[in-house]
Amino acid sequence: MAAMKKGGLGRGIDMIFSDNEKKNEEATGATTVRIALVEPKVGQPRKNFDAEELQNLALSIAQYGIIQPITVRKVGDMYRIIAGERRWRAARMAGLSEIPVVIMDADEQKSAEMALVENIQRENLNPIEEAEAIESLMDEFGLTQDEASKRIGRSRSSVANLLRLLDLPDSVREYVSSGALSAGHAKAILALENKDRTEEAAKTVIAAEMSVRDTEKLIRKMNAEKLNVDKPAPAEGINYTRELERKVEKALGRRVKIKENGKLSSISIGYTDYEDLEKVLLALCGKDFVDSI
Repeated sequence: MAAMKKGGLGRGIDMIFSDNEKKNEEATGATTVRIALVEPKVGQPRKNFDAEELQNLALSIAQYGIIQPITVRKVGDMYRIIAGERRWRAARMAGLSEIPVVIMDADEQKSAEMALVENIQRENLNPIEEAEAIESLMDEFGLTQDEASKRIGRSRSSVANLLRLLDLPDSVREYVSSGALSAGHAKAILALENKDRTEEAAKTVIAAEMSVRDTEKLIRKMNAEKLNVDKPAPAEGINYTRELERKVEKALGRRVKIKENGKLSSISIGYTDYEDLEKVLLALCGKDFVDSI
């Protein structure tokens, strides 16, 4: 099964990196710091590091050094990694005591955006990691899908499709993370109406090494089948609250959070300013209500 090829970032990489990088390189260039003073970013987009690839990189670094400096920002007495954690890990394995870094003047939000873009640009993230990173960016800084897409240089539809992958059961998300299923296959499987059969469909696709088109045919066939009267228990890992959030987000075009807390639950809808709030109220309450306030 061929792996999905990722698209380029377009203007996103320029929008986030170029101005800061030019300013910082002119001011500081690359400098050498003690590796003990460099720390990884908590919650960085990339979760998995291949041990064999890391060992090979460590051997290369031991022989040739780090060719491309690691991008960091100053946090107290430490330097927190924005981009280049893999090189930092390999440098530690190689026994380096000092490493070259470029120090960026970036706040928490800017560094999070830069870390995400750098990993996407290098194709370091699997689709699930990418989706989780975008969701984290939106949650932490209150961004809508449209705002997040502009910050990372992706189309809004691309961001929406990635976030939909988080609706998959944990077991199927693992298939996507490992590369057993591509994002295209997962998107096709998401169209399955009977969510209880999601893992069944995924296993069928993997076992038969189906193409995305064949997967779509399989899902259409499964949707056409009559559901049993006695439905099986819901599959573990399906988050129906998240699924509802996604549907409301798609309808409103902005971030939505549903919190269930016993008898008193809540729904929160993100907006950026008063004008944006009016758009939310218009969608929810209608023009007459908006005109009356």
